[in-house]
Amino acid sequence: MTLRIFDTATRTQRDFEPIRPGHVSIYLCGATPQAQPHIGHLRSGVAFDIVRRWLLAQGYDVVLVRNVTDIDDKILTKAAENNRPWWEWVSTYEREFTKAYDTLGVLPPSVEPRATGFVTQMVDYMQRLIDAGFAYAVEEDTGVEGAGSVYFDVAAWNAAEGSDYGSLSGNRVEDMEQGEDPQDSQGKRGPQDFALWKGAKPGEPAWPTPWGKGRPGWHLECSAMSTYYLGSNFDIHCGGLDLQFPHHENEIAQSHAAGDKFANYWMHNHWVTMAGEKMSKSLGNVLSVPKMLELVRPVELRYYLGNAHYRSVLEYSESALTEAAAGYRRIEDFLGKFDDVALGTWTDNFEAAMNDDIAVPKALAALHTTVRAGNKALAQGNNEEAQRLAEQVRAMAAVLGFDPLDERWKDGASESTADAALDVLVQAELERRAQARADKDYATADAVRDRLSAAGITITDTPEGPTWSLA
Repeated sequence: MTLRIFDTATRTQRDFEPIRPGHVSIYLCGATPQAQPHIGHLRSGVAFDIVRRWLLAQGYDVVLVRNVTDIDDKILTKAAENNRPWWEWVSTYEREFTKAYDTLGVLPPSVEPRATGFVTQMVDYMQRLIDAGFAYAVEEDTGVEGAGSVYFDVAAWNAAEGSDYGSLSGNRVEDMEQGEDPQDSQGKRGPQDFALWKGAKPGEPAWPTPWGKGRPGWHLECSAMSTYYLGSNFDIHCGGLDLQFPHHENEIAQSHAAGDKFANYWMHNHWVTMAGEKMSKSLGNVLSVPKMLELVRPVELRYYLGNAHYRSVLEYSESALTEAAAGYRRIEDFLGKFDDVALGTWTDNFEAAMNDDIAVPKALAALHTTVRAGNKALAQGNNEEAQRLAEQVRAMAAVLGFDPLDERWKDGASESTADAALDVLVQAELERRAQARADKDYATADAVRDRLSAAGITITDTPEGPTWSLA
């Protein structure tokens, strides 16, 4: 079967054909480490880790570049608010992102470049754009002598033959707003133009260029880093849906204007939301990875973040998280019934699902169908068939990155069994309490709560019924 992926640029599902047979080159927009990572950030890492694992399982040699934006307005603001050096601030949270990726079993990238390490390549890129007539340099009054900015000329590029500005996001050029602070872009010729290089401000880090001192604009770094490692034409560019405009639209514009073919396919993952709103720090609805790991194990959180289709919204709720954890445990419990399980071969239904734009929900349905068949075979005493099915289950779980028998996850198996046993006991007590309350026997109901509380178990009454957690 041929892998087909939904290409955001053409809005169609296309057969995947790599530039070099047997090799796949991927660029993934990574973190801007300004604070603790939340599960909205990590969804992208998990989603494209599954894509990568499926390509590896198909025998491809995969190179994945995931950048770090280590200089940015928000980073500088946060560092200043906390009276810390910007480089220390960003390094602290870069480590937190790396730890979170590793905790969830996301394979490390082939290389992880930082924007500040690619100023030379950005200068070369800007020179190519200026020479082609699609960028211009200006001196700006920023309060720093010798400061200079460089802007991409959207009008010039939009008028050029072969321009496709706006095609990725579907926006009309005249309606596009770059979201840049007018105070930071005094020399722009047009409101749609965007900064390739930002003139230095007092107290900010700055690098010298032929056009003045300053620092990288957000968009230029990714064109410079992706083409440095992957060449002027590479296979897949990935990132979050919120990056389509302006970031990815501007990446395409500056890259094509410089003469690079750039990415052949564009893949975007959707958001994690709460109450219908995209999870972000500004909304105040952030759920950090450490907080989530108080509720479920790392492998269960990975299962949850990866279980929806990557292009669909993942609406967060604690009940959905609990349900996902239970789904993983059914796989874990089945494989735990065998002394030894080799990695087998996935089912045809699983393969068809993964080749259908990485349709993980369908792939999980195939996996759980195999688990049920395996449990049935065991119940019937057909151990040989059950063993074969267990090997298939393990192969499918490995592709999705949560193989319970992988050394990374095995240490948590006994904890899972203990949690499951404790849940059975607590649920029985909660049923006694519910019956007592229905009978208006409030003394018994309170006694159950007090007994559980004394054991370190907190009961929370919700509209959906009582839930419990360890205090």
